[in-house]
Amino acid sequence: MTVPTPLPDAAGASPRASRGAGTAAEPFLDLVDHARHTRVVVIGGGIAGLVAAWECVKVGMSVTLVEASDRLGGTIGSTRLAGLDLETGATCWSTRGGAVRKLVAEVLPDAAIASPRDDREWIAGLAKGTAAPIPADQVLGIPANPWDESVRRVIGWGGTWRAYLDRLRPPLTIGAQRSAGRLVRSRMGAKVRDRLVAPLTVDRFGLDPDDVDVEIAAPGLSTALTRTGWLGGAVADVRVGATGSAIEGLDGGMPQLVAALAQRLTERGAAVHTGARVTGLARTGDAWTVSLAAVEDCPDSPVVEGARNERDETPLPSDGPVPADLPADAVIVATDEDAARALLAPALGVPAFADVAAAGIAREVVTIVVDAPELDSAPRGSQVHAVPGALRATGLVHETARWQWLAREAGAGRHVLRVAFGAPGIAPATATLSDAEAAALAVAEASVLLGVRLDARALVAAHRDAYTLVPPASALGQRDRTATARATVGREHGIAAIGAWLSGSGLAQVVADARDETDRLRRRVLWGTAATD
Repeated sequence: MTVPTPLPDAAGASPRASRGAGTAAEPFLDLVDHARHTRVVVIGGGIAGLVAAWECVKVGMSVTLVEASDRLGGTIGSTRLAGLDLETGATCWSTRGGAVRKLVAEVLPDAAIASPRDDREWIAGLAKGTAAPIPADQVLGIPANPWDESVRRVIGWGGTWRAYLDRLRPPLTIGAQRSAGRLVRSRMGAKVRDRLVAPLTVDRFGLDPDDVDVEIAAPGLSTALTRTGWLGGAVADVRVGATGSAIEGLDGGMPQLVAALAQRLTERGAAVHTGARVTGLARTGDAWTVSLAAVEDCPDSPVVEGARNERDETPLPSDGPVPADLPADAVIVATDEDAARALLAPALGVPAFADVAAAGIAREVVTIVVDAPELDSAPRGSQVHAVPGALRATGLVHETARWQWLAREAGAGRHVLRVAFGAPGIAPATATLSDAEAAALAVAEASVLLGVRLDARALVAAHRDAYTLVPPASALGQRDRTATARATVGREHGIAAIGAWLSGSGLAQVVADARDETDRLRRRVLWGTAATD
């Protein structure tokens, strides 16, 4: 393993050159030396594992990253389709918190940040097969003004009158209703819940509205509701000052971030092993032993961190042969929940820890490239959500409408669409279909979602991904589940667990959580401070 180059001191000189400067430099030199000799093993090469490895290696720690599949990036992937390098899995990030933008600035400083050229969203599958834009003044689909024409188009006159009744109620002290679906139904009626809120929560999060924790999905809404006394007023209150797009991406695609992280890790001397599955963790005195096996010896080993996308990925070379055992002073487990609990339960001496994994939502996404000049005008914006049960798809992203760089590469008349299947309690409609049949269904569903007739001749190429949606942080009870898991792991010195199953789905949450948890572990290992400091 290559030892990372020590960090320079505050004056820019190397630690070795500073030794003659007097005793003031000694504590820093000791810390640098301690970091260089602190061995960290990161299990899992998805985005969480890559961020954790980066956070350790950039302060001079000796890092080894092991990944079970033959590629890095997890839910960030790519495929070559119809002459285009297309993203699979995560294609953008939420701007909330700024964690991903900061990461990009560190490892990919010359990257061009892309904002959506079209961020309009529509809802399809309304009465009589109609569709309508999502009202601009809303939170989680909950409208600020039920009388707005854009709201009435979705819920009709009856739904508008029912929603308005909430305004006529006397001011109340709002109880602790955490379920978004039940809150909306009781305050504004079933049509707001079913036609405005449900299409968004099912398509975006894989959750029925009743299973969404409003405190987390819409921060500040409950407080504003208590203050204003009615739900529409609360929405208007929390939207004060809301401007700009809520998402960003990279011009050229998100796989650039994975490549940049991998390059920075190797530049700093980290060892990266792909095609290696961790089979066990064992405490040895004050250190850990991480046992590994090559994937060919473990045919049932799971793919780390999310989407299954093996068909069109170029395998990454592993950094030498897979070792049988790795000694470590600190271990960061960055796998999916099932793999993490299976490793951690015996290591922590808590067998039941392996028995409480959350059930995810099965989802398939069919990416299709179509020749359809009628889509050049982006007739229904960049994203269309289906009313649950109205269509076989849950929604669609019109990628060439959303991203200027992709439209430029595709050329006029050619479009990239990502059609999603799979809802809570309902298997994806594509699950039992062949790839050709799944592509045909995606074209048919895209026609309805976009309101433009696309026949089989429009299809140029298709790609299919299947994965399990991790319950987001906004799922009811998820915060308590993850807090319990974190507390269990936190009782053991020198180990941490990260990943979407703990942070919640979404690139911004995963990156921020991986950075924060790694920092806690790093301080505890290097300085002996408590994990909660």
